[in-house]
Amino acid sequence: MDRRQFVATAGAATAYAAFNPTFAFAQAGSGDAALNVLFENIFQENLKHSPELASSLGLDKGPNAAWKGMLSPSTAAERHASLARTKKALASLKAVDPKTLSPSGQVNRDVVIYQIESRMVAADKFDIDGVQRPYRIFQQGGNYFELPDFLNTAHTINNSADCEAYLSRLEQVATALDQDTTEQKAEAARGYLAPGWSIDLTLGQMAKLRAPAPEANTMVESLVKRAAAKQIAGDWSGRASKIVADKVYPALDRQIALMKQLRPTTAAGDGAWRLKDGAAIYAAALEQATTTKFTPEEVHQIGLQQVADLTAKLDVILKAAGLTQGSVGARLSALNVRPEQVYANTDPGRAELIASLNAGIKAMSARLPRAFATLPTQPLEIRRVPPEIQDGASNGYYNRAALDGSRPAIYFINLKDTGDWPKYSLPSLTYHEGLPGHHLQISLAQESKDIPTLRKIGGFSAYSEGWALYSEQLADELGAYEGIEKAGYLQSFLFRAARLVVDTGIHTKQWSREKATQYMVETTGFAQPRSQREVERYCTQIGQACSYKMGHIAWTRARETAQKTLGAKFDIKQFHEVLKEGAMPLTILEKRIAERTKEAMA
Repeated sequence: MDRRQFVATAGAATAYAAFNPTFAFAQAGSGDAALNVLFENIFQENLKHSPELASSLGLDKGPNAAWKGMLSPSTAAERHASLARTKKALASLKAVDPKTLSPSGQVNRDVVIYQIESRMVAADKFDIDGVQRPYRIFQQGGNYFELPDFLNTAHTINNSADCEAYLSRLEQVATALDQDTTEQKAEAARGYLAPGWSIDLTLGQMAKLRAPAPEANTMVESLVKRAAAKQIAGDWSGRASKIVADKVYPALDRQIALMKQLRPTTAAGDGAWRLKDGAAIYAAALEQATTTKFTPEEVHQIGLQQVADLTAKLDVILKAAGLTQGSVGARLSALNVRPEQVYANTDPGRAELIASLNAGIKAMSARLPRAFATLPTQPLEIRRVPPEIQDGASNGYYNRAALDGSRPAIYFINLKDTGDWPKYSLPSLTYHEGLPGHHLQISLAQESKDIPTLRKIGGFSAYSEGWALYSEQLADELGAYEGIEKAGYLQSFLFRAARLVVDTGIHTKQWSREKATQYMVETTGFAQPRSQREVERYCTQIGQACSYKMGHIAWTRARETAQKTLGAKFDIKQFHEVLKEGAMPLTILEKRIAERTKEAMA
């Protein structure tokens, strides 16, 4: 989630009544109606400050159509104004007496308050946009990185008004770039500047964005192609190209010049320790990412133990497959490059890889009724990460669908090098990002009639990433892995366990990017380029990598407790119905599962 979505998902609340007229609290208490109105007022107030989120949710229509031509400011002044709005919202929610609420109303209030308090820490204590993302411009963040993708994926094109709104936003891209340039210069003076290698990657990606002739820029081509597909008449290429040439490219040139100027001034090192208040920022990031109070050292030790346990399990599987020589990491590395495991590193090879992912989604869809009482209806597309940002982008990520169904969910995979994706490793990725992972969990929450809108659009990394990792395990229970693919599933778990070690190592033990990458390669067997991209992400998006395994531990622990308590009464389908209650901190999740278990015992 980028900073442009911070306001609406952190300080905004819920119950978008006009959009979701069927929303209601079960067994409403006397205060539920008032809380619902409060959620609605806060949501509306904050949504108008985040037109990008409005487009992402499909709420930029009708009376809100003007938002479709807007971008939100990227300034320190807007951060301060957002913080003031958030504090006002928090005070109003805390004024609601929980004793007047139904049990579900209490959960909604508790979750929203937790989320607001967690996300306001960055602005309130450190005057930055995010504790997990302390740098304004880096290889996976900044308007140069986020806005081209946003315009292509979230801004829908159905008529000439949509095209005009696109042109309006394209013109504002230049303003957004200049705002980032101004703020990055000021933040660099305070010590908030990405590591040198990150700036190098950033400059390389900016150069790729800047290189094409204006008419060949991806932001121009996106509009032209989609307008042509809908047969919308207009000189969209000429008008968009002029905006890029006259405004966007000069703003990008100014940003490139600044980053080149700042590059020699950045502090040595790769972790949060290099920052002012780095230890406090990392502690806040780790708590925000995991929704726990574990210390960095405790997380590091949990990671080491998990790595040891998973390595032992993989050793057994690999030996059974005839891979007996060398360490587990070395054997996995050898498996990665076997000819039968590698797709051709060509466009036809990439197309074949994506086709295999779609086949995996289709096969898993047929298995889901065995484990779920409720299934999502929102469609899912699988796309490669745009080549112009693939050098610094994550290996895979998920974008939610629009709430109104106007835009499908998208599962992106980085195909810079197909060698990063041996065939045996791909099923677990699909079950993580698609079904029954992020797509199922997020879609069920978005389609739920039992929770307010902020609970649908907000999220907690430990909950969602923990669920996605649990989904890889559930896929094994459903018999989805064939042969050596089970090694890919356990390797995925090993990878997430190693993240606990690496993330805490980088940010509290002063591990270098190189040391962390070497540990990742030797431990997991993933290719060096893929491992390095991951480590670079951990360096600049701190703490988030720890959310996966910590969340998985919480999900599996809660299920094991429910199974032990219910015995023969345990129903996996009913256990998974908790997804309809929306994302929540791990502590509240385990409490809710305990309460649901008690109800099932009655």
